[in-house]
Amino acid sequence: MIFIMAWRNIWRNKMRSIVIIISVAIGLFAGIAVLALYNGMLHGRVRTVIDAEVAHIQIHDTSFKKDYDPAYVIVKGDTILKALGLMTQVKAFSARSITQGMLVTTTGSAGVQINGVQPREEYEVSGLKKKIIEGEGFKPGKKNEILIGKKLADKMKLKIGSKLVLTFTDSAANIVSAAFRVAAIYRSNNAPLDERNVYVEKETLNELLNIGNGFHEIAVLLYRDEDMSLVQQQLQKQFPSYKVETWRQISPETDLMVNTVDVYSYIIMIIIMFALAFGIINTMLMAILERTREIGMITALGMKRFRLFFLVLFETIFLTISGTPIGLATAWLAVRYFNKNGLDLSGMGKELMSSFGYSTIIYPEFPSDKIIIVLLIVIITAIVSCLFPALKALRLQPVEALRR
Repeated sequence: MIFIMAWRNIWRNKMRSIVIIISVAIGLFAGIAVLALYNGMLHGRVRTVIDAEVAHIQIHDTSFKKDYDPAYVIVKGDTILKALGLMTQVKAFSARSITQGMLVTTTGSAGVQINGVQPREEYEVSGLKKKIIEGEGFKPGKKNEILIGKKLADKMKLKIGSKLVLTFTDSAANIVSAAFRVAAIYRSNNAPLDERNVYVEKETLNELLNIGNGFHEIAVLLYRDEDMSLVQQQLQKQFPSYKVETWRQISPETDLMVNTVDVYSYIIMIIIMFALAFGIINTMLMAILERTREIGMITALGMKRFRLFFLVLFETIFLTISGTPIGLATAWLAVRYFNKNGLDLSGMGKELMSSFGYSTIIYPEFPSDKIIIVLLIVIITAIVSCLFPALKALRLQPVEALRR
């Protein structure tokens, strides 16, 4: 009986109820949109870290990353490469020689990380070839070619064919300098990394570092993200004298974002629903004041106070829940559209987005796994919103209410 009364009561003033229902739908749409956008940005950032920056797993000498001393090569690295080639979970891997140095031109100098790579393997692991925006990349038979990032090229006023000098220390701590010519300019979704990293052929860098066929890093790309921990454990067990790290350890700021983005999303959702709660409270208070005589009459006829409380509660819940399907449906349709076509945020500034490591095209993902929590937030909002109007109704004295 209370359910029927509550449902009928919310439609006494149709326009007012429709306004609140639409407000709830818009608020829920906004909350879902925020969750979907965060999911899309998070997924995009993680994929960039894995597919274009550090791969799933990296292997180093235990002392190498302390000061990037080129003397700390991976001893018997060929054994590790053979083992990786036999692992069914491994999609691709690339051995790199790495050192820190200075890039010098006629216009100035900049500190850079020099990555010696084998082009074919590197193109497959980090997608370096796809990032090239000017030039053709490394050409077979040509020596001392270098790939530099767009931001570094602009900073140092370099273009295709420009000459520059790299200065660094070799494995014996001797200062070495060599001239290189810009073969290509690349641009990724992470401008700070583009400014710091340059690429040369591993054979050329190894000769300058005097490390023979050695290398300092192995980047491993897997077929499935889910196999990362298992492969890490297998490699660490098989090669205990080396440091085997996943992208979560190499890029802790991204891992922190993954672990905290849900919390921030829910906080925003709660703030939106909290703001809507004031509108719901106002509507229910107006409904109570308009029905003061009615409430006094049904109370005088013997309606228990707890039943009156539940009447107000169900009215509030019905009013709130009625807008939920509308909000969810519109959010799902909008997210589905942008998930397919992408959301272009270039208006915010491509440089701004890339400075934080994000692409300007975001593909929002509908937060299906969070819908239950979202619905709980909506229901809690309805319950909290009904408390003040319900207390107002319970405080009405039947005799005084009937006189109004």
